[in-house]
Amino acid sequence: MAFQYAVVLTGGIASGKSSVAVLFALDGFDLIDADKVAHDMLELHQEKIAQLFGSEYINEGKVDRKALGALIFSNPEEKKRLEALMHPLIFEEIKRQSEEKDLLKRPYIIDIPLFFETKRYPIKESIVVYTPKEKQLERLMKRDDSTKEEAEQRINAQMSIEEKKQAATYLIDNSKDLKFLQDEYAKVKNKILDNYIKD
Repeated sequence: MAFQYAVVLTGGIASGKSSVAVLFALDGFDLIDADKVAHDMLELHQEKIAQLFGSEYINEGKVDRKALGALIFSNPEEKKRLEALMHPLIFEEIKRQSEEKDLLKRPYIIDIPLFFETKRYPIKESIVVYTPKEKQLERLMKRDDSTKEEAEQRINAQMSIEEKKQAATYLIDNSKDLKFLQDEYAKVKNKILDNYIKD
């Protein structure tokens, strides 16, 4: 059965989710990365992308993700068309990988940025990496070298970090320095392992 031992890792854009994923990996947890699955599925189905959006979105045998991103972020209808194609493919691949991980009968992490938004995954436990919106904005502008307006647009396209915080099973506060983040992570990791041992 898929997702039996899965714990979702999620949060807002630029909240520090990737840093937490690295900490789990260093501690020997298996990880499934939804973004990586999405990239793999995009390449695997590039013929369908060309049919839907035009061959100009395929460049030297690869999907031109930057051009496709510019199209879908500026056009909600095109975004819906891409999601209708990609979301079921991504779900099926994550489900397949999850069934393999469940055979090991130990907790593992699935990194799903839009877990609460899509409501597609029947996973009970979630970790939210939290940072206040002002800090999120500051980090995103620095990371992507974007304007305040561009960064706000991307943050506002997701469910608010405060709502995600309320919905979390576990919360990792990443509003301070790396040492603070490591301590927060360790507390959550130990709770997950304790719950697993009890089960």
